[in-house]
Amino acid sequence: MQTKFIFVTGGVMSGLGKGVVTSSIAKLLQLSNQKVSCVKIDPYLNYDAGTMNPIAHGEVFVTNDGGECDMDIGNYERFLNQNLTKNHNITTAQIYSTVIEAERRGEYLGACVQIIPHVTDEIKRRIRKIAEDEKLDVLVVECGGTVGDIESLPFLEALRQMRLEDGQHNVLFVHVTLAPSLDVVGEQKTKPTQHSVQELRRIGIQPDLIAVRCSTPLLESTKKKISMFTNVTTKDVFSCHDVKSIFMVPQILYDQGIVETIFTKFGKIGLVNTSTNWDMWNSIIKSFENAKGDVKIAMVGKYVTLADSYVSVNHALKHAGAKIGKAVSIDWIDSENINGNTEQLAKFDGILVPGGFGNRGAEGIVATANFAREKNIPYLGICFGFQLAAVAFGRYVCDLKDANSTELDANTANPVVDLLPEQKTISNMGGSLRLGAHEIIIKSNTLAHRTYNSDKVMRRHRHRYEINTKYLDVFEKNGMVFSAESDNSKRMEMLEIPSHRFYFGVQFHPEFNSRPGFPEESFEAFIKAASA
Repeated sequence: MQTKFIFVTGGVMSGLGKGVVTSSIAKLLQLSNQKVSCVKIDPYLNYDAGTMNPIAHGEVFVTNDGGECDMDIGNYERFLNQNLTKNHNITTAQIYSTVIEAERRGEYLGACVQIIPHVTDEIKRRIRKIAEDEKLDVLVVECGGTVGDIESLPFLEALRQMRLEDGQHNVLFVHVTLAPSLDVVGEQKTKPTQHSVQELRRIGIQPDLIAVRCSTPLLESTKKKISMFTNVTTKDVFSCHDVKSIFMVPQILYDQGIVETIFTKFGKIGLVNTSTNWDMWNSIIKSFENAKGDVKIAMVGKYVTLADSYVSVNHALKHAGAKIGKAVSIDWIDSENINGNTEQLAKFDGILVPGGFGNRGAEGIVATANFAREKNIPYLGICFGFQLAAVAFGRYVCDLKDANSTELDANTANPVVDLLPEQKTISNMGGSLRLGAHEIIIKSNTLAHRTYNSDKVMRRHRHRYEINTKYLDVFEKNGMVFSAESDNSKRMEMLEIPSHRFYFGVQFHPEFNSRPGFPEESFEAFIKAASA
């Protein structure tokens, strides 16, 4: 079976939503009974996203197999309700590392190793291997960066070669561009799209479809103008205008006939909009639209200046709200700005502290965790928020005045959070955390067990520090229960305070398992408590 490939490129500027277009096309094909998956190409020289600043690049998304990936992998998983592997995120560093290692082993038989063919061949090999291993009907590949960037050139060349090798009926190019509207003029401008497509054609790629980002639906006159200057027929120019939720994008593309267009170009007979899953998907979208009320959540974190830093947490909260029919509003509060002013948190229905690393803003999180406990406000702490909830409890309930994490104070007399033992001999920062899905054993008769309704779950981790088990007795004597464990009781995975309305912390990252229509259990329990 010949896998069909759809390559999504982007022009004009970053942040246009190539990932959403990629996810939406893949979702529509999935709903049309195609076996489909997605790949993200990131042209940067980082080996993976693990060491990148979330404020600059967005969140690091963790896969089941421990990959630290671009946040678009999370979009793919949420849209397709699939668990992807780390191989679905390809970076320049991975490609170059493989090529250089092969050269050192003598695999190129004395050849002069070059971008073409050696680097481009490795790019093609990785893409094709995913398609073959997963026996896919269609693989949708998003090429990160912007056309014209020097970093993207080897990848675009490899994709160009794949069309030549596999043929026009097996490879499709979708180019995402921007049609800005100037308030003064009110006209949708096409010049950025014209120049972007010209640059792509200069590289040797003629796009088959153009997806145009715009604030309002693309006018027919705008489509005709784009068509004339890009050599793409008018019916193959699609409007990707602003909508309330990214999960509505598949519908607006479907309404414009993109699935029929793709099947026609592939010479493929597909069942369009006949999948029983289509009704389920529409009901999920309607649940977002029909959510009522306003559950106010304070998200107190270190990287809140960029919403994408916690994009999976944001989505997980919305998933949970939609499931129970509640609209969720999120206020992002920089933990560094708490400065003892925790009373600003009193107006919220619930407080969530997501993951993070390092000293900056840590004391604000400790104060936040303590405030939520004292004021009986529902609290959900994730990873760093879990650890610092234990620190706050140690200081203010267990009378361990200088309780701390050794990440924040290496000399604390009461290290209630300490470095994982296996981390003490590791010097490299990248790829060295405790990563990926691990089995968690849940104690009976606990909030954790009621939340997950199971004795065990698999959840994804990304951490270097953990609860110090030497302090378990003093914590539990004072009213905190560690309700889940892993690695033969060596690691604490969940904490709770039974006397509190809802005080729950998890060492893992539950947000990576949340999907539209299928919210992760701890988020659903948190929103239920906050809306009660």
